[in-house]
Amino acid sequence: MNSKGLEATALSIRSLSMDAIQKAKSGHPGLPLGAAELAAVLYGEVMKHNPADSKWVDRDRFVLSAGHGSMLLYSILHIAGYKVSMDDIKSFRQVGSKCPGHPEYGMTDGVECTSGPLGQGVALSVGMAIAESMLAARFNTARHTIVDHYTYALVGEGCLEEGVSSEACSLAGNLKLEKLIVFYDENKISIDGSTDITFTDDIQKRYESYGWLVLRGSMYNMGEIADLVNFAKSQHKPTLIILKSVIGKGAPKQGTADVHGAPLGDDGVKEAKKTLGLPEDQTFYVHPDAYAYFEEKRKELAQAEADWKAEFDAWSKENPDLRKMWDAFWNAEQTGDAAAPAYKVGDVLATRDASGKSLNCMADRFKWLVGGSADLQGPNKTKVKNDDGTYNAENRMGRTIEYGIREFAMSQVQSGINLHGGLRAFGATFLVFSDYLRPSLRVAALSKLPNIYVLTHDSIYVGEDGPTHQPIETVAALRCIPNVQVLRPGDAEETQLAWEMALASKDHPVCMAFTRQGLPVYEKFDKDWKTTALKGAYIVQEGGASPDITVLATGSEVSMALEAAKQVSGKKIRVVSIVDKTLFEKQDDAFRTQILGKAPRVVVAEAGCRMGWEGYAKKEDLFTLDDFGESGPANKVAEHLHFTAADFAKVLAR
Repeated sequence: MNSKGLEATALSIRSLSMDAIQKAKSGHPGLPLGAAELAAVLYGEVMKHNPADSKWVDRDRFVLSAGHGSMLLYSILHIAGYKVSMDDIKSFRQVGSKCPGHPEYGMTDGVECTSGPLGQGVALSVGMAIAESMLAARFNTARHTIVDHYTYALVGEGCLEEGVSSEACSLAGNLKLEKLIVFYDENKISIDGSTDITFTDDIQKRYESYGWLVLRGSMYNMGEIADLVNFAKSQHKPTLIILKSVIGKGAPKQGTADVHGAPLGDDGVKEAKKTLGLPEDQTFYVHPDAYAYFEEKRKELAQAEADWKAEFDAWSKENPDLRKMWDAFWNAEQTGDAAAPAYKVGDVLATRDASGKSLNCMADRFKWLVGGSADLQGPNKTKVKNDDGTYNAENRMGRTIEYGIREFAMSQVQSGINLHGGLRAFGATFLVFSDYLRPSLRVAALSKLPNIYVLTHDSIYVGEDGPTHQPIETVAALRCIPNVQVLRPGDAEETQLAWEMALASKDHPVCMAFTRQGLPVYEKFDKDWKTTALKGAYIVQEGGASPDITVLATGSEVSMALEAAKQVSGKKIRVVSIVDKTLFEKQDDAFRTQILGKAPRVVVAEAGCRMGWEGYAKKEDLFTLDDFGESGPANKVAEHLHFTAADFAKVLAR
């Protein structure tokens, strides 16, 4: 170990961090100053990576869960030789900078993820570790190991206080994810002061109860950190390495909340540089030994990737079928040709049941599709038949993930799997419980990740479970998140199309809302409806070239509208299925006019709140639900709330 080079690197991380934060007049200097040694030894001695190729598939991954300390990451990426220039460092936290306030996926070379608010990063790292183990089981052979890397994460007290970290780490312990190593920056300080004010957990006992190995050391002994990592690698469980540290080390107010989330100030920076032995008259100083150390180290790191490529080429020659499958996994190509489920007009089944059939179709077509439910596999209809079983510590080949009752972690694990690459993950729960995973969905949308969410029991027709389980505002709330696609199919045929649309997504999450109650497969006026629906909506019932009323309906309300239209005489009624409201609204005026027609009256039908529909119809023509439901049999609840085909027919007959 080159102690001189590593010490120079840690010193330079502190130098760059405090100057960048001071120049921006914004940022969190405490973590970069306090944990500089960890970053230096990780990128210098521990991790398998190559700054010349940040997308090498068998690289180790590093997740900065404590994302507010982003200058720690930007500094080491710059020094190590990633495409993070000094000018990028100097533009920290400025509009358009490659060094934003928190790490953002796709903006900065070497940044693996948008870790988002505290706790989400470590949950995401669990997904990365799962992906590594799944791919290793599928592609490694007795003669060649082509998937063999670790996932590392850095957390602070804030991450461990957030509930999502508990969900995810409990799951990781159950799964015995031996290639997951998490470092805990134990400085005992948060924004409001000592963490003892609110946080007195015995973290070691907590993580041991999860089934983790827990080790302890000093943040400032790099040799010890490397030794702890090596020992962790000899075990067969996830590891938490608790590193005692001093927040803001070297700053005048080190060890206090004052250095957590605000610049040190000009005088504070000068005093810190004096204490640390940095040139007081230079800004953005990098010790020459740090650059020199990584100049040599990059040769070693590049050779590691070259050796892997040679191993990969040998594996490819010996295993052409596996190589073909590998390419399909990494390029998201079709691997099977299962026929889509077939239905006829009049067939009645819940769209959640149709979704189960479509899922199995997709699982055959795409062997890289993995995922599962938050303890609702039966109700969600997410059992993949004839697969490789359930993924667990004994069966890494499994494609079905049992997430347990952990919706938030489930969503973030999906993000980790999708970020890792080579696999595509879905997760499932009841629609109303999407509130539990919403923070992760938002970060996935921001990161342009193609997560797939199967959300069943989509309305008051949940029935006896009552209003707590009957989503009213939930679909509207999901539609509000930028870059999230929300699909609410009206019958089994539309459900198959929804799955095809979801698998076609490359850069956004897709939420599919499915019914518990049975719905009839209806005849479509538009004979090319599948093509038309890819624009968000299509005509189910024409109602003549010049309809008197155009009904815009979603999900279960399409068949309700068709039934109601039969009960109204003397009016030509067009019924439109809005499969994706947001997508429909993005189309040009000509298409929307074609779908809406020139009816003098537009009526909306959706078993949810009216938010977002106000621009389509008058208030009295919004057939929606704007209050909580009731507990009782589904049909009785609908009657009680006056939300039936007969009630809708009265609206149309006005």
